[in-house]
Amino acid sequence: MERSKINQFIITLISLSCLGLIIESILMGWEFWVPPLIIIGTVSIWIMHITGSPSEDIREVYYCVFTMFTVLFHGIHATSLFDSVAIVALALFAFSFLDHIYMMNLFMLEYYVILIVQLFYIHRKDNLWSDRLSVSRIILHVIVMFFIYLSSIRVIQIRRELMESAKEKDRLLEANANNVDDFLSNISHELRTPVNVVSGMSDLLIKKGQFDEAYAIKEAGLRLTGQIDDIQDYTEVKSGDVFLEEEDYSSTRIIRDVVKSFRMNHDNDELELVVDIDAAVPSVMRGDIKKIHKIFRHVLSNAVKFTRHGGILLRVYTENKDYGVNLCIEVKDTGSGMSRKDIYMASLGLYQANKRRDRSSGGVGLGLSIVYGFVHSMGGFVKLESTRGEGTVVKITIPQRVVDSTPCLKLRSFCDGDILFHVRPDKYKIPKLRDFYRTMALNLAAGLRVPLYQADSIGEVKSLMEKLSVKYIFMGEEEYLDNAGFFDEISTNDVVVAVSASEGFKTGDGSKVIVMPKPLYAYPVISVINEGSNAGNLELADRVERPDLAGIRALVVDDEPMNLVVACGLFKDYGIVTETAGSGKQAIEMCLKERYDVIFMDHMMPEMDGVEAMRILKTRGMVPEHGTVFVALTANVVSGAKEMFIREGFDGFVGKPININEFERVMARLLPKIRKTGGGDGK
Repeated sequence: MERSKINQFIITLISLSCLGLIIESILMGWEFWVPPLIIIGTVSIWIMHITGSPSEDIREVYYCVFTMFTVLFHGIHATSLFDSVAIVALALFAFSFLDHIYMMNLFMLEYYVILIVQLFYIHRKDNLWSDRLSVSRIILHVIVMFFIYLSSIRVIQIRRELMESAKEKDRLLEANANNVDDFLSNISHELRTPVNVVSGMSDLLIKKGQFDEAYAIKEAGLRLTGQIDDIQDYTEVKSGDVFLEEEDYSSTRIIRDVVKSFRMNHDNDELELVVDIDAAVPSVMRGDIKKIHKIFRHVLSNAVKFTRHGGILLRVYTENKDYGVNLCIEVKDTGSGMSRKDIYMASLGLYQANKRRDRSSGGVGLGLSIVYGFVHSMGGFVKLESTRGEGTVVKITIPQRVVDSTPCLKLRSFCDGDILFHVRPDKYKIPKLRDFYRTMALNLAAGLRVPLYQADSIGEVKSLMEKLSVKYIFMGEEEYLDNAGFFDEISTNDVVVAVSASEGFKTGDGSKVIVMPKPLYAYPVISVINEGSNAGNLELADRVERPDLAGIRALVVDDEPMNLVVACGLFKDYGIVTETAGSGKQAIEMCLKERYDVIFMDHMMPEMDGVEAMRILKTRGMVPEHGTVFVALTANVVSGAKEMFIREGFDGFVGKPININEFERVMARLLPKIRKTGGGDGK
């Protein structure tokens, strides 16, 4: 019970007892001036409790003193000999909840004082020993009172022991949690280090033209990295130690990353992803972009695992709120679905969709638990709707702050023509997939406020072209192939024709038909409407402008020789002039002789870790002030690691295995600072 509730319980008992005492005092004709004092005392203890002043310890002493006064007032009257036992026993019971043994001693001492006073009254009036019944009752009351006192003391002692035991358990749990954090950090470092070598060396082999073997190695390394991340994330979720790393992010960029990841990791030709993003989603929001990426990855991976045919609809929209927006992510699939029990177990973080030994679905089955944990840590919620055999709908809502409220999708100018959406409804074996495409097209047209017309057949296409001013035609691969000559011909005129097709798809010779790579989503469509036939190769739409790092002098510090080989090989491709150091001490010695624009520092190294080496280089003036950039290049990527490194004085953070996109983002952000101090060749 909370301390305040215990105090409230005690003063309630005191108040009721005082009410009874006042009534008895009036009926018995006791001292008339005492009841007003009792009333004042009762009111005062309630005022103290309500106001919380003075301190809790002082208030409890006051309660005890006031109770002893009322007990004494009752007990000193001649008629209260046998009632005193009950009154003092009630006081012992009530105040035992405060766990103060000295209070038990005071009440017991008061009882003996009252008993002596009562015996004095009896002795003056009658012979004390003449009434054997009264004597036996007095002896019995003394014995009972003594055992009540001992019991109260023992209860307090037991409760103290339990509290101390609980505190000791808390200390052990805290120590264990710290050990778990250290373990996670160490195991992350030890596992990611060889994976970094596997991933990095495979990239180097790919650059040398050894594609098949290298891609297989890289895929295995990325899969292992993802599973390490999942185990680490799940452990943090279960321990309640999820750390949020908030930063500004582009809503368009996150969707591009999701689409790019889907293209890379899912090669099921019978499964289509349809991305429907609301045009009104703010351009820039603030939140934990890394965890949002993982939420997308897990919900899409689960949808892919259990959807063999048909498709997946990813819908992204926002709801305006006082604090910013709710970022809403909705994923629908045409898969096997879930039972009510499965949904309930998933909400508890206890669901693993596939426990069969054949592991046909891949992964370690922690996705939904991680999604629930991450979303709840960000103040959002997850809702699952599913029926066996009819697919699943996952709805996620995450509060986000708005940095730039400009709509993420917009046209450069007013659309000067009508748009046709040509899809044959009969080509979809699963009607839901057709509905996914229609929903996406209608929402996009409504968001952009452009005229959109649907044409189910080539006849409808020709008919609408005669009636309307058709400027754009969007279609699927099958629709184009059915009438390739017609669409190739009109594409050479003023009509822009775009086809959503699989990788490697080619149009006819001389055709100006634009190929939009699957999965179809808003940004290639916007590019086609904005740029027309000049939209070009939309395969490159996902690529980020590569930073110009040529001529930058870099020092890579790592105690693992293969990590140095990987880093040097990757950085060489950017024109970075790289030198290496095998320890923090060696890095310090090299910085005394040479000046570097950027120092990539590993964290966990023998003798001197990266943080200590960075501090020495900065505090002892071994690098020019505001002249050298420090980037933590480490396998320690537990939650909060990035913030820890930035807080310690690092300018950037790149985790291992090295993600090229992450590396380029960090370097693009730091490049102005490097160039400002004369780093590189000044390009």
